[in-house]
Amino acid sequence: MEVRQLRYFVAVAEELHFRRAADRLGIAQPPLSRAIRDLERQLGVRLLERTTRSVVLTPAGEGLLRDARIALDAVGAAAARARHAGLPEPRLRLALKADYDAGLLPRIIAAYERADVAIPVDLILGGRDEQAPALREGRADVALLPAPFDDRDLEFEPLLTEPRLVALAATDPLAARPDLYLADLAGRLLPDGSPADQADSRLADHPSRVPPGGPVVRGPAVGSPAVGSPGAGGFGVGGPGVVSGAGGYRPAAADTPSPVSSVASVAAPAVLPAARPRDLAQIFSLVELGRIVWFPPASLVRRHPRPDIAYRSVRDLAPSTLAVAWPRNSRSPAVAAMVRAAIDVAATVTATSTSGPPFAPASSGFASASG
Repeated sequence: MEVRQLRYFVAVAEELHFRRAADRLGIAQPPLSRAIRDLERQLGVRLLERTTRSVVLTPAGEGLLRDARIALDAVGAAAARARHAGLPEPRLRLALKADYDAGLLPRIIAAYERADVAIPVDLILGGRDEQAPALREGRADVALLPAPFDDRDLEFEPLLTEPRLVALAATDPLAARPDLYLADLAGRLLPDGSPADQADSRLADHPSRVPPGGPVVRGPAVGSPAVGSPGAGGFGVGGPGVVSGAGGYRPAAADTPSPVSSVASVAAPAVLPAARPRDLAQIFSLVELGRIVWFPPASLVRRHPRPDIAYRSVRDLAPSTLAVAWPRNSRSPAVAAMVRAAIDVAATVTATSTSGPPFAPASSGFASASG
């Protein structure tokens, strides 16, 4: 079975139409039809039921589609990693979401650069949920990312956990309260357009969710000078891009039920943004206008105080966990050094922090990236 055959089959199986699949592949329809017949003959099973009006997958075809997608992804990732490994100067590609490093990134990079196996680092900047695919597809070597995430084919280590706050317009009636419950946010939307009061229900069954009761990094008290005016994760911040270790920006290469507050909820009009905000400036502007609310981690709040935004604690909002992740089959000494640097820095920060009660690292048992 050839990669070309799988690519042809996936196109037909997804389009369920031979002409559209041929157009998608940039080939004529007759060679595509012959290729699918040859594949069926080679496997000894019928993959598609064809009529003059429709194309339908058989059970065998459905199974092959699932496996073919995985195989094609693996082939693409292998090609991307091979091209990267063949560069004249090897570089380590670190994927992350801008400002979602809990303030650890400079110290992690500094600790990594002290390792004998360190090589120059490129930062692959992207939105939420873009880091794990970058690892699987061979576009990144290691990632700092907020949990939960799709951890298929990845190893990961939680670094630390910190509270999230809700960011509201300072004029929002809820800003008059010292703290809130998720139910109080009924009728308000997150940056991705989803209901704010249902935020954590989307995370409950995710495989990389840190179990309840795990250690929590204690942040500063709400209303303290570090937090600013009286915070599930909002939409991803920033489009894809690379910050080179040598400086400068360049585009990325292609290669329990919640308790209800005793105070009645005050619902603000739900106004869906015309488009999802793609950076912090857009998110802040929409929050200030009362169009959305947002759940940033405490470390981000400390770095971005805004006079027209009120930050309040949400008693039943799950905290934010920062993790380091890498491909399961990685054998790179540089990747292992970056993972160790991230773990060591997080442990040091949680042990020595003076911002509120002592920080405690999240733990899950580290599996070496080099083994």
